[in-house]
Amino acid sequence: MDKNLLNIIVCPKTKGPLIYDKKNKELISKKAGLAYPIKDGIPIMLIEKARKLKK
Repeated sequence: MDKNLLNIIVCPKTKGPLIYDKKNKELISKKAGLAYPIKDGIPIMLIEKARKLKK
């Protein structure tokens, strides 16, 4: 994941920061409790495509 891109994009639900999970190839929004998938190096920033995190 490009660090410059990670500094620019935010969670579409909360507008908060994202954390890159290299192992699972996801961008994590702790505030929203969502994990956005990364497919072929492209973040899929659609709320309906995000995985809900376990609490």
